[in-house]
Amino acid sequence: MAITGKTILMTGGAGFIGTHLVSQLHQHNKIKIFDIFARNALGNTTLANEKNVEIIRGDVCDKEAVFKAVEGVTHVIHMASIAGVDTVLKKPVRTMEIALLGTYNVLEACRDNKNIERLIDFSTSEVFGTYAYRVTEGNVTSLGAVGQARWTYAVSKLATEHLAHNYWREFGLPACSIRPFNIFGPNQVGEGAIHHFVLRALRNEPLEIHNDGDQIRSWCYIDDIVQGIQCCLEKPEAVGEAFNIGNPKNTLTIYSLAKEIVRLAKSSSKIVHKEWNQQDVELRIPNIDKARQKLGFNPQFDLETGLLKTIEWYRAKL
Repeated sequence: MAITGKTILMTGGAGFIGTHLVSQLHQHNKIKIFDIFARNALGNTTLANEKNVEIIRGDVCDKEAVFKAVEGVTHVIHMASIAGVDTVLKKPVRTMEIALLGTYNVLEACRDNKNIERLIDFSTSEVFGTYAYRVTEGNVTSLGAVGQARWTYAVSKLATEHLAHNYWREFGLPACSIRPFNIFGPNQVGEGAIHHFVLRALRNEPLEIHNDGDQIRSWCYIDDIVQGIQCCLEKPEAVGEAFNIGNPKNTLTIYSLAKEIVRLAKSSSKIVHKEWNQQDVELRIPNIDKARQKLGFNPQFDLETGLLKTIEWYRAKL
């Protein structure tokens, strides 16, 4: 049953996932969006004008601002982070600062607030490293060598998972973590492959893929991750756990994904291979049995349906 009458703080709430969450939750709950608005998907909507939505412009590295934002809150969805491989490579220190210091500030503020009923810490599927085939939450998280900037984001997110879970063990803070696997959908901002492919396909521009495009991903439509997050907010079984949230049925190579988007968009775009010498994730497919069993999570959207919805949204915008 959906939660109602709560006050939910979303750090990074103006982003892609946060905006979709606000859309689902604001009618029956008070929403506080805490964000620096570097990526503003919320600006493409009218949600900021809703009576139950409060906008707080702030940085999670600002301890005083975080403590003030957490006042009166019952639930926290902590999504604030640097995201996107290119951005992480350019700003590795800032990436770790936001993840480590920002999450510590959020956890401390929640520990100080005795009314917190649930805290969801956003981790990442990157914690599984280069090769991740049907990985479960209990699989060993194996990352690259120190000095490979590609793993800066993953190692800091893995640390925040441990931190959140230890706040549950030591202080009883009702926290859990989720590991999203390649989310896509309408109103995505940033560096997502589908976001870029769709925009370029609609403009009949070339679609660039790294090397041969044989990297394998499982894609999860935005409405399905929103379902997973709502399950984590509502289910007592979520506390003290980590969950893979994704859709293993929507698995294909990046090259095949580009071809599918060109087809569905009825585009004349060509696919161009670009040499990429950075460390990359070659295979990433989740096992979501734990989320199914404990949360009742059940992704509904097949890849073609999700892509068509995404393409039509961007077509209308263009």
